[in-house]
Amino acid sequence: MPSSGASPALWVQLTQALVARELVDTFGLPARRAAELLGLAPSAISQYLSGKRLRGPLAHASTHEEVRSVARLVAQRLVSAEHPGDIAPVLLLEAARDLSSAGRPRLPAPPALTGGEYPGRPTNPEFARFLRARIMLEQTAVADCMRLAQKSRDELTRAIFRQIASDSLRHAEIVASIASYLDRGLHRTVATGVTRADIERLIAKEHEAESRTGPGVSTELGGVLAVLWESMESDERKHEVLLAHLLETGLPPPERSSPAKRAPRRG
Repeated sequence: MPSSGASPALWVQLTQALVARELVDTFGLPARRAAELLGLAPSAISQYLSGKRLRGPLAHASTHEEVRSVARLVAQRLVSAEHPGDIAPVLLLEAARDLSSAGRPRLPAPPALTGGEYPGRPTNPEFARFLRARIMLEQTAVADCMRLAQKSRDELTRAIFRQIASDSLRHAEIVASIASYLDRGLHRTVATGVTRADIERLIAKEHEAESRTGPGVSTELGGVLAVLWESMESDERKHEVLLAHLLETGLPPPERSSPAKRAPRRG
């Protein structure tokens, strides 16, 4: 897999190759159909599948399940879209950006314990099955919302369904990451690298933004316009809840200062 400093073009090519393999190997599509969905020449797909192009990076990337999961989600959205040619470039660029941002997709499971993780117990098999089912449901919601977005005839309605699809896709990634932690016996983690003061400053800025909301929104906006505005407001409320919970349970306990040593007695 290329380093995070590799060119954007290389990351896009690697993403195309990974998605092409998922379309053929996972979804069972013919190579020619995969080429149509991706907007590529059939010869390019053949080279990706045979390993003649990007042999080293592609072989390395294929061994990382978190990388393949990104490509699999893109493939699923292309298969379920009514007009995949309209969304393929955007999906590929977004996936390539995620992979290249740190040489991996967002929300990966770290390979070893860090200071914010606590070894725990094996995961309840029933709960593990629930998590897998939740991922599948979220991925189905992504496909359904993208179909509705393509069916919609106005940009504002499409924006609503795309937002829901984006949320569902993020939910699937979050659940997958949680499941990977539980598979390693980790049932509790705390935030690292940020302080209580950092979070409190962010909360203050969020409150300041909310206080500057324009007057008369409920009377000025209606229909889909009002729905979009409410989506933004609901996100702000969610941010407030998340930050409050982070302060309450997501930070490591304060370090206790060690008692001062007594000076030895003389005499």
